[in-house]
Amino acid sequence: MLHARHTTPVIRTASTLLLALALLASSGCVYKMAVQQGNFLEARQVTQVKEGMTRAQVRFLLGTPMLPDAFDRDRWDYVYYLESTYLKAPQEQRLTVYFSDDKVVRIENVGAPTELPADSSPESTAVAANP
Repeated sequence: MLHARHTTPVIRTASTLLLALALLASSGCVYKMAVQQGNFLEARQVTQVKEGMTRAQVRFLLGTPMLPDAFDRDRWDYVYYLESTYLKAPQEQRLTVYFSDDKVVRIENVGAPTELPADSSPESTAVAANP
């Protein structure tokens, strides 16, 4: 038979350990992963899209759109979304390219970057036109 004085240190150690684990769990040590979705576009890509470009040129420059419109084959949407604990609000960008006769006729930009860094010139990053 165990005496009360022998079980007290075991119970005291277990309760201290349990209290430490409870404090650690409730301290807010939760990692929230950044959520990134869509087509990330850089300013050098966005500024090179021009009216008159072909679908192949736009696809080469921006990649395949994440949201192909099943009802309007002449509209490509490039959407980007980033949610992170380091940002005050989620970052959202949308670049919509409209085609007619397989040529760009209109570009809508909502939040996609257009300001080039100081060290890059448009001539050095231009897309070669397909003959």
